[in-house]
Amino acid sequence: MTSTTSPPSTSDTSAARPSAVSAKALAAASATRQRKAIRLKLWLGSICTLVVVLPIAFASVLPIPGPDQQDLGQRRLPPLTGGHLFGTDQLGRDLLSRVLHGGQVSLTIGVLAVLVSGVIGVLAGSAAGYFGGWADTAVSRLLEAQLSLPLLMMLLLVVALFGPSVPVITFVIAIAQWPEVARLTRSLVLVEREKPYVAAARVLGLHRLTILTRHVLPNVVRPASLVVLLLLAQAVLLESALSYLGAGPQRPFATWGRIISDGQDYITTSWWLITLPGLVIVLLVVGVNLLGDALRDRTRRTRKADA
Repeated sequence: MTSTTSPPSTSDTSAARPSAVSAKALAAASATRQRKAIRLKLWLGSICTLVVVLPIAFASVLPIPGPDQQDLGQRRLPPLTGGHLFGTDQLGRDLLSRVLHGGQVSLTIGVLAVLVSGVIGVLAGSAAGYFGGWADTAVSRLLEAQLSLPLLMMLLLVVALFGPSVPVITFVIAIAQWPEVARLTRSLVLVEREKPYVAAARVLGLHRLTILTRHVLPNVVRPASLVVLLLLAQAVLLESALSYLGAGPQRPFATWGRIISDGQDYITTSWWLITLPGLVIVLLVVGVNLLGDALRDRTRRTRKADA
């Protein structure tokens, strides 16, 4: 009597065959996509930022007219007309020259503001996170009080009280931005102070201030500096907003906000007076944000790999 054996079912065969997509392959593919995304953002951010920053840095040596050189016979010329790449404004001044020289003022204020806010935020946040107690309470209450105030109204009030000079505007923007740096620094220091190397330094008898400055701060400065880079775009926007409202640096300084404010009356007939300076601001802000995001993501991946 012959016995017949049934062939294995399709379900049994598929269950026995190992899958070609493993967890390791999925992790590798995800890491590859993240690396490509970071690299793309880094390149795009660098290109957008350099396209704006380099002409501004070399505006004084470029073969363009002066920012205040007027020619009433060439008022409101369209772009690419009469040797003017961006055209001219309502007084016959070269718009490209005004945008580049105005960018020098706006970027100078923005860079100085983020440096001051970075120093204040790192010092205040590190003191609050490491020492705790009354220092943490004072810094936290100050942060809550400032964050509860309307930002633009506070800036306008301070500028109205002390005058719209470059140092005042720089300090005002710095004071408006330091809470972001302080909050991040405080959280980073709270994590660092619980690590074994801090406990070892305490056992060795090092002073608390020495531990903070020599061991804790070097480990939190880099993540905090990434936030400072992102705040540069916000500082430029705040300065442009103040200048647009008439509270920015006064003449003879040409700033991006004032250029847009002066050209808003001609928006229906001379679109380039507002559109081109606005595009320059957008390009710089997008570039700085992409750079900051890429560097932040790279730092997170590096810390995860080290862990």
